[in-house]
This record gives sequence, structure tokens and C-alpha cells, in this order.
Amino acid sequence: MWNKIFPNRFSLLKTFVLTFLLLSFFIRLILFLWSFSESDTSIINLIFTFLIGFFYDLGTISFFALPYALYLLFFPVKFYGSWFDKFVTYFGYSLGIIIFLFSFFAEITFWEEFKNRFNFIAVDYLVYTFEVVKNINESYPIPMLVSIILIVFLILFFITKKRGAFSSTFKNKTSFKEKILPSFLIMAIAIFFGLFITNKQAEQFKNRYNNELAKTGIYSFFAAFRNNELSYTKFYQTIEIDKAFSIVKHNFSKQGDHFIDPNKKEILRTVKNSDSISTPQKPNIIFICVESLSAKFLNCLGSDLNVSPNLDALAGNGLLFTNLYATGTRTVRGMEAITLSIPPTPGRSIVKRENNQNLFTIGEILKNKGYERNFFYGGDGYFDNMNSYFGGNGFNIVDRGRGFLLDASIKTKRTNIEDNEVTFENAWGVCDEDIYNKALKEADKNHEGGKPFFDFIMTTSNHRPYTYPEGKVDIPSGTGREGAVQYTDYAIGKFIADAKSKPWFENTVFVIMADHCASSAGRGELDVQNYHIPAIVYNLKNNSNLKIDKLCSQIDLFPTLFALLNWDYTSNMFGENVLKMNSEDERAFIGNYRKLGLLKGDELMVLNEQAQAHFYQWNYQDNSLKTIPTDPNFLNETISYYQVADYLYNNNGLKINNNN
Repeated sequence: MWNKIFPNRFSLLKTFVLTFLLLSFFIRLILFLWSFSESDTSIINLIFTFLIGFFYDLGTISFFALPYALYLLFFPVKFYGSWFDKFVTYFGYSLGIIIFLFSFFAEITFWEEFKNRFNFIAVDYLVYTFEVVKNINESYPIPMLVSIILIVFLILFFITKKRGAFSSTFKNKTSFKEKILPSFLIMAIAIFFGLFITNKQAEQFKNRYNNELAKTGIYSFFAAFRNNELSYTKFYQTIEIDKAFSIVKHNFSKQGDHFIDPNKKEILRTVKNSDSISTPQKPNIIFICVESLSAKFLNCLGSDLNVSPNLDALAGNGLLFTNLYATGTRTVRGMEAITLSIPPTPGRSIVKRENNQNLFTIGEILKNKGYERNFFYGGDGYFDNMNSYFGGNGFNIVDRGRGFLLDASIKTKRTNIEDNEVTFENAWGVCDEDIYNKALKEADKNHEGGKPFFDFIMTTSNHRPYTYPEGKVDIPSGTGREGAVQYTDYAIGKFIADAKSKPWFENTVFVIMADHCASSAGRGELDVQNYHIPAIVYNLKNNSNLKIDKLCSQIDLFPTLFALLNWDYTSNMFGENVLKMNSEDERAFIGNYRKLGLLKGDELMVLNEQAQAHFYQWNYQDNSLKTIPTDPNFLNETISYYQVADYLYNNNGLKINNNN
């Protein structure tokens, strides 16, 4: 039977398939042992994890085997072993094995960073080859890894040749009839997977790690490539859109907001924060968006790492949000939440989507207050579409340009960070000290112009490869996350100290918040603690040494700041003034590109792309999720926020022109 499935002409293809299955099993075993403490290790679930994995391995290898199987099927017997036959065979085998080995090594590095099989992040990274390749080169010993791949390839090639797989493939008289069965079988498997099997069907477990282990990396990559956009109305639970708007508007009304047109499907409203006593303030605002800064790194939020003395001091002399949560797990998701003040939408961040210019962002409110708006990034803002997004929404750009030009339709000023302004640079951009020094220079210019300014500064030093100038902090550069956090903290402290010597300091508010946590992986659908981030407001008049312990979201930071500045304004944002929230209104939005969650108190509702909803009780002490009976009102509220956000984006409800 085995010889019928793989006759002599298919000897090499058989070896190719078995090699992939063996290597894939080996990688799955490595990832399992790596995540042993987080995985479900019950015997039944463990067996099913590996069986499902084997199933997806078969589907994956069928796609790779199909082209060569068809070649073998139709290639004439009389030309077996010809120079052309040998060229195609040797080349195809070598290319396939090298692809497998490269992808397996890449999976290990991806798992180290994200605790996931390949997903849409891996697909996105293909676009930005400069940053990604340079980051890999700075993070890992590339010459050694390439050498290992070549050595393993040569070993596999030698074993394959020694076992006679090449010889059997070339020296035989296998007929066309004998080749039909193996070719048909491989084709049938490939068609079956292509038409009926989706990557998410591998997720049969409550434990997220088991779901990821059950997948195959290459298959996951191509699945993400095909499906990096998700339609909310197609894949998620919905309710009547009028009911959804009614629920969302009711919640906004609790804050005393007044809708401009209550009957329209929009959330455009007036927000009033001033009175005869509380007059508006117009300080300069410098916002520092810190890369990957989890709350667990700060002593003021319970850490004992002692790597954040400057941030702890700023928190002690400013306004500290102790219970604030990021909306997502990537920088562009954080930028979306901060600027648009919107719950996370499924699929890609709006920052990376089409139709994302001329939107109602916090920049529009600042513009109406007379502010100059600037976006600072230490790398090339072409990365992750940042320049197009910020430039297309009224911000000036200050970045380390490498020749990528903005679209001609985007009218903005772009300032380059010059070589003589750089003291240290890695794959992601200049070090934090350099970007702050550039911000100081630009702030001096804006101050001379007599116009208040808003600076959005995106840092990069707290990102793998965790390299920074030597001698600045105790932990050596490139040794890990804690050192990068310590340097990030040092650079912020130096920036504030330098700013204090400036004439504009007294009238400048500094806002510091992370874009997302350092890690997002966990056992459950959404790992709540891995969304907890710090937020600090410093140098705001009459607001020092204060803590806001209310549960809130990244999207609430600037609406709360605007309230503290006593601003009246028109809003098209979902964020609210945290200080006005009653305990029953406190909430946070957390999600990834597929799962969308609403956290209230210790209860979490999670919507997924299979039109399902799961309701959990969250244990803060051990970060576990316990399934509880669904609360219909809680479910409708969760659906309403996400459905309305999706509706507004897809119907131009976030555009400025619709709000005049």
C-alpha cells in the first residue's frame, strides 16, 4: 500500500514530506516545552493538540508538494534522470528544505517576541524589510543562524542522498497510471484545505497556548496574508444599529454631553468643562508615547525592579492613572486609541487602513484651540504608515527620513532628523535622548513663534534589540528589556530636566503613556494584566501628587486632560472624562486583531470573529478568567461600542467634513 501511494518516482517527494512532518513536530515540541507552564498539559488535550497540529502539517505540506507532484505526473518516462529532470528536482528540493528551515527558525524568534504562530504582524513586517532585517541582525547572531540552517540543510541533503531517494526518483520506470494515485491524493488534500479548512478551526481549546501550538506556522502566515482585514458585521455578533447607537449615546449623556443631532447615527456632541470659575487654560502639551511600557515595570504601580526612578518621581509630583488599560498590543493600535479615542476595531488598526485621513482626531480639537501639532518619530515614519496617518490628519512630521516620500495629496511640513543630531541609532531609529533633543529644538522654534504647540513623541529605545548608548544606566545595552526600560526612564528624566531650563517650561504640560504592554500573551482569550499600562500627567497647574484609581481606557486620557484644562469643545470621540465617571460607568476596552473585550469591574465580555461571546470573571490576583453566565445587558453594551465604532468608520462618520 505504501509503495502504491509513493512509487519509486515519488521517493524523493516522500522523503520531502516526511522531513517536513518531522521538523514541524520537532518545532511544535520545542514551543510546547518553552510554554509548558502556560499550556494545558492534561493528557487528552495534549494528544489532541499534537493531532490537530499533525492535521495542519499535512495540509501545509500538500501545498508545497503539489507543484512537484504534478511535474512528476506529467513528465515523460523517457526523460527520467535527464539533466532537466535533475535540475528541477535538486532545485525544488533544496529550495523547499531551505524555506522550511528558515521558517522554523523564524517561528522560534516570533514565538519569543509574541508567543504566537505567525499572524498579521508577520505579514505586516514583510512590507518594512529595512527595519525588520536590521532588527533581526541586531537582535540575533545572523551569521551563526545562517550557518546552522546551511549545516542542517547539508545534513538532510546527505541523508536523503545516502538513503537513495534521488537515485530512486531518477532510475525507475514508474508509469503514468502508477503516478495518478499519489498525485490525486496530494491534490485532494490541498483542495480540501484550500476550500474548507481555516486557520481558526485549529483553536479547539480554552487555553490560548494550546490553540497556537495546534497550528502550523507557514499555514498561519498565509492565512493571515489572506485575512488581515475583518468585517465586524460579517464576523461578529450584532444588534439593530439604532439600538446600538441608543446604548452608546445613553452612556455619553451621563457625562452631561449634548448631541448636535440626536436623531442621526453619529456621536457628534458638545462637551462643556468650563464655568465662571474654571476658565480654560492653553499650555503647551508634550505627549510622550513610550514603546512597550507595562505597568509592572514601575515601582509606583507595584514593581520592585527599581528601573523607573524618574517616572516614579514624576508620578509622585503629578497625576497618576493607576488603573488604565491599553486597547491593543501594537504601537499602531495605541496610536489609534490615543488620537481617535476609539475602541479597537477588528483586523488592522485604522492607522494602517485606507480612508484614514481627514479624520476627527484629538488634533482637530487642538487645531480649533490654536495649537501647532507635531509628530516625532526616531525612525522613518513610513514604517506602519505613521507619516501618512499623522500627516493626513494635520500633523507636521519630524522623523529620520530615508527617502520614503509622503503621498502628494498630503500637505504637511516634514523635518528630518539630521546625521549630526544623532548620537546613537538602531534598527528602529535614534535613541530616546536624540528624539527628545530634537523635540527641544522644535519646541524652542514654536515658542518663538508665539503659538502653543502639541508634540506627539513616539519613542523606540524600549524595543528589541534593546540597545542604547553605553554608560547611561547600570544595565548594559542589548542585554534585555529591563535595561531598555531603565534607559527609557533615564532619557525621560533628562528630557524633563533639560526642559526646565526653557522659557516655555512653566506653561507646558507633559503627558506620558505607553502604547501597549511589553507582552500580550496569556492563557485566556485576552490576558487582562498584559493591557495594564502607566499614564502620568506632569506640570499641570493645581494637579500634583494625585492618583486616579478608576478603571479606564487609553482612549480616555486626552478627554480627561481637556476637562482638566477646562476646555469646551465638539467631540466625535468615544473617550470620556474619567473624573466624571461613576463606579458603574468605569470600563476599559481591550482587544487584539480578532478578540474584542469590554472590562467592567472584575467582569470581562469577549467577542470573537465566530460571532460568539464569552463572559468571564477576572481574578486580579492570579490573572485568571472564569466563565460565568452571560449578562444580556453587558453583552448588548459590548456589542454596541464595537458595532458603532465600526459603523462610523465604514460610513465616514469619523471624518471631519461630516462634523462641520
